[in-house]
Amino acid sequence: MPTTVTTDRPTPAVLRNQERQVLSAVGCGLRDDEIAAALAITEDAVAEHLARILAKLGLRDRAAAIVHAFDSGLVVPGRGPRTRSVRPVRRTAAVRAAGPKVRLSLLGPLQAWREGRPLNLGHLRQQAVLAALALGAGRSLSRQELLDDVWGMEPPVANVVPVYIYRLRKALCAGDGPDPVIERGLRGYQLVSGAVDVDVVRMEALVAGIAKADRAGEPSEVVRLCAQALELFRGEPLAGLPGPLAELARLRLTERRIALAQRKVEWQLRLGQDAEAIAELFALSAAHPLNEPLAAMLMRALYRNGRQADALTVFERARRRLADDLGVSPSRLLRRARQMILRGDEVGLGLTPSAGPATGR
Repeated sequence: MPTTVTTDRPTPAVLRNQERQVLSAVGCGLRDDEIAAALAITEDAVAEHLARILAKLGLRDRAAAIVHAFDSGLVVPGRGPRTRSVRPVRRTAAVRAAGPKVRLSLLGPLQAWREGRPLNLGHLRQQAVLAALALGAGRSLSRQELLDDVWGMEPPVANVVPVYIYRLRKALCAGDGPDPVIERGLRGYQLVSGAVDVDVVRMEALVAGIAKADRAGEPSEVVRLCAQALELFRGEPLAGLPGPLAELARLRLTERRIALAQRKVEWQLRLGQDAEAIAELFALSAAHPLNEPLAAMLMRALYRNGRQADALTVFERARRRLADDLGVSPSRLLRRARQMILRGDEVGLGLTPSAGPATGR
């Protein structure tokens, strides 16, 4: 349930008409030059009006004024002043013509670059708001959706979403031109189409290419595209970001990374690239010691490479880790791989064309 905030601060009713107009424009995220153009006054006059607004309402700074504009109902999400220079249609068309200026990486700690320069995205909650917009795939997110995604069952004591949007706009634009990267859509906020190159989107495009190459029977292309997709990961996805959306995205993207690595290794083994496949499997197994399919694949690869003792050592290590960490025995998949190695069953291990996969617990 959203938190209701009570305050004894003066309302916008104490403001003069033009001061109310300035506060409304500030709440909508417009800069001083845009407010001046919209109200046909000078930028110095805008600054003077804002100073009087802060004094009359007892507000600390511009960010607090944005919050007050929303909390008082003076600004409603989805509505507010627009200047000709920032109409969504014209802005989007210009961005498409110029191409993305901002690169955003979610496949690791959240980072952003504008034309190669790293950007300061602020504290973690603010970064989580940006991540939610990037994961929204062009869909407008309302203020309540962002609160749910980033704060979950513990909403903030004040309406901070407009403040974070305002700060993110400034950070992403980095003072280069009037076009913001975040716009207000029909239902809320969204990234401007074509303005941001998000690594998750590129990764998903590569996954589609992998599936196509797989269907076409092009193993070398599958390995190449898998390698490209895996290179986009720089560590744990969205590392350290708070909120339920970031946690779910972390799990999903980590599973995607493991699946890509498994597919790459499977095709490397089919292509006879055993040394490369074994090295990658050792690294993956070390990072995910409780992943039994990875352990079974490493055992098969080692046996195929004439390293039966090493393969059985992998089984023992996995068995001990499962017992110590989870209190369970190895699955049927892992036990069967061990039995087939002991019997020298190359068909069951998937080392001959006639073999079928072994699954189940």
